[in-house]
Formats: sequence, structure tokens, C-alpha cells
Amino acid sequence: MADFTEERISTGVSGLDQICNGGLLPQHAYLVRGGPGAGKTTLGLHFLTSGTARGESALYISLYEPEQRIREIARRLGFPLEQVQFLSLGPVPDLFSTMEPGRIFAPTTEEPGSFTQRIGEEITRLKPQRIFVDAITQFRFLYPDIFQFRRQMLSFLHFLTEQEVTALLSSETSAQTVDEDLQFMTDGVITLEQSGTERWLSISKFVGSGFRAGRHAMKLTNTGMLVFPRLLPEEHGKVFKAETIPSGVPELDEMLHGGIERGTVTLITGPSGVGKTTLGLQYMKEASGRGERSVTYIFEESLETLVHRAEAIQIPVTAMMERGTLAVVPIDPLRLSPDEFAMLVRQEVEECNTRIIMLDSIAGYRLAFREENLVTHMHALAKYLTNMGVTVVLVNEVEYITGNFRITDVGISYLVDNVIFLRYLEMRGEIHKAIGVLKKRMSSFEKTLREIEITRYGIKVGRPLTELRGILTGTPEIIGRREDATACGESLRER
Repeated sequence: MADFTEERISTGVSGLDQICNGGLLPQHAYLVRGGPGAGKTTLGLHFLTSGTARGESALYISLYEPEQRIREIARRLGFPLEQVQFLSLGPVPDLFSTMEPGRIFAPTTEEPGSFTQRIGEEITRLKPQRIFVDAITQFRFLYPDIFQFRRQMLSFLHFLTEQEVTALLSSETSAQTVDEDLQFMTDGVITLEQSGTERWLSISKFVGSGFRAGRHAMKLTNTGMLVFPRLLPEEHGKVFKAETIPSGVPELDEMLHGGIERGTVTLITGPSGVGKTTLGLQYMKEASGRGERSVTYIFEESLETLVHRAEAIQIPVTAMMERGTLAVVPIDPLRLSPDEFAMLVRQEVEECNTRIIMLDSIAGYRLAFREENLVTHMHALAKYLTNMGVTVVLVNEVEYITGNFRITDVGISYLVDNVIFLRYLEMRGEIHKAIGVLKKRMSSFEKTLREIEITRYGIKVGRPLTELRGILTGTPEIIGRREDATACGESLRER
């Protein structure tokens, strides 16, 4: 028997390999457990064809499905099974009319001795390096009591080790069928779960190796299984230059004492229609001029609407997208999990060197992913991005138009380095907008508020509103001379 090594064997699913710290250990047996339709067979097909692609021999042992049906399923999913050997020990259609009531297997293989002997002979003859047994729980029907089943299973697992085989054994789990004994006997346990349209994968045991704990999002597609490992920010990072990023609006940069810092998280908060998305795009416009790439993920607004609004105020979104310095990605709330979304963001950052990312908006993020633990996912994503030197802009919508001043309704203010807020206010019967900075972790900032206006020429920010008080209530009072207050309200129009 060959010695175990630290060499890893791919499962054929890259996300699962990441969770397993590179793949499975050779000459070990792993239990893949889950209910009907959980994806056990699909994972087995990935495992076997990944081996044959590397020139390894593979054997599919089916204890209930006929070979032809499995090959047809594999063909539809695009799995090449030409090099995979089969041993099908399930019942054949002819038995329905010829077998006595109560029989499960064919008379020639029903006896435990002949059944297991045939498996052993086939493995000895073919000498496969990878085996998938679907489903190992069918063995229970061969033995009169649990003791004999467990003894035979241990003997089978020892036999696989002697044959230098790496095996996946699928287990059908339900409230009526428990498999705790199989979990104890095997070297690793992979559990597949599903609830409605959501699916997860988790590992609870992995002898001889560490692994990434927790539940990880999973998806079954027309081409097989996809797994999205939970994001662990501490595993990622890069050296980047600490520098200030300007907005291109002189008065706003003056309020922020130069701008926001690279690798920080900025929250832009305010009521609907006040200009939060526009302000975020302004930073991306400036970044585009430096040749940097930015991405905004939109959870509520359509791409066409955003492009129309931005270009109406001199933010050339279409030209930026054509140059590759901007991507606007609509997120379908019915198709992505938080882990899958995090994987999309990682690909942008690591493959496209994206420098600014905006989530528009936090409310849409929460609604799209239907996650109770929103803060945990957003914390991991924000920490990963800042570790990678990416500047993050979070757009947050508050419910109240005036009064009841709040930063956010979801309790994430501790995650952010900078807080920029926008407010509506009434002046002489007209609705105006004000902008202010509430927090800036890396430097000081201007403590006064200024009037802001979104015009067809872009964003205009006025001088400090020192003549007014009670701005945060939405109904400010004049504390200076009337002519000063009048000039304050007209300052932007004069520009």
C-alpha cells in the first residue's frame, strides 16, 4: 500500500476545492450526503470526469440506477463519460414481472456475499483510482441487522484503502434514513442542502486536513454544479498606495479636506431623489479620467435609466463603459446568493484591477439576498475590498424626507470610514438640498453644511450655510441678516 502524501485530488468543482484547501486527500473515502435532488450524483460525475481528464481510471458503481440512464443524464449536462467504467447492480425492468414480492435486488446478486464479491472483483480487475458509489445506503437492505451492515462497511472501506482508491460515497438522508454511522466511518463528510430555490454545501469532517467551515452557497446549472465559498477577508490583501481621491467638485473636496482616501468605505446617505447615486458616479467619472476602472452594482434601478440620468448631467457613462473604465452591473434578486455576489466582486477586483466599487443601494442589497444577517455579509465584503486597496461607496436610502435624522436603518455605520449625507430643506417655499460630512476617519473635515444642486452641467456645491440653523430638521431658520440668507439661497444660481 502506498504512503499517503499531501497531494490533493480535485473534486472537479473549483469552489469545493477551495473549501477543501485544494481538494481531497488521496486514498480516502468521503461521504456525500443529501436529500433527493440535492446534487449528489452531479458531484459524483464532476469527481469522476475530473479524474479521467487527467488520465486517471474511474469507476461508477450504481446500486439502483441503470447505466444507460446515468449516461443520458451525464450527456445532457455535458459530462464526458467515455472513459468512465460502470458497474450497475440495481434492478432491471424485467424483474418487475418476474420477481417475488419483497425482493429488492436480482436473485443473482441479492445475497450479500455475491453482491459484495462482484464489487470487489470489479475493483480488483479495473484498478480504478477514483470510485463513486451511488448510493451506499442501499447496502443496508442486504443485511438483517445494523451490526452486520457496519462491519461490512468497515471491511469495504479498508478494501478501498488497500486498492489505493479515492472514493466518494453518496448517502440518501431523510428523517427516516439516518447515516450517522457512515459519517463516523468515512474520512470526510460533505453535506448538500436545499430549501426552496436556495442551496448550500458544508463540510463537517475532513480527516488529515483543515477546511473552510460554514455553509457555502451552491447552484445546479445546465452544465453541473457551482459552489461559492464564503468570503474570508483575512485571506486576501495587497500593498497599495495610500492617497486621497478627489471628486472633481472643488467645494466638495474642500469639505472633505481633499477627498476620500483609497481603500476606505464611504457611506452616502439620504432620502430618495436627493442625488446619492449621482454623487457616487462623480467619483467614478474622476477615476475614469485617471484611467482607473470602477464598477457600480445596481439592485433597483435599470441600466437604461441610470445611463439616461447620468448623461443628462454630464457624466458620460456610455463613453466610460466603452473605454472599459466603468461597468454597470444590474443584479437580479432572484438569481444570486450573497456568496455568489461576493465571487462576482472578487473576479472584478482580481481579474480587472477595479479600483472603485459602488453598491446601489444597501436596501436593494438586503432585499435582493433576503438575508437576515446582512451586516455579516457586508462586513466581509467591505473588509475584503479595503484589504485589496479598493475604494467602496455604499449608497443608503433613508425613509424620511425631512426631520428624524438618521444615518442608516440597518446598523452598518461602524463599517464605514466616511459618511456623507444629503438632506432636503425648505427655504422660502422652495425645496433645496444640503450636503454635509458627518464622519471622516482618516482626517479632519469641514463641519458646516453646504447647498448642493444637480444641474445639467453637473454637480454644484455652494458656500457654507452659516446663516441658517436647524438644517437637519428640514426647516432651517435664518440667524443672520436677511440679505445674507437671500444671497445664500441664490449663490448656486449665480454660478
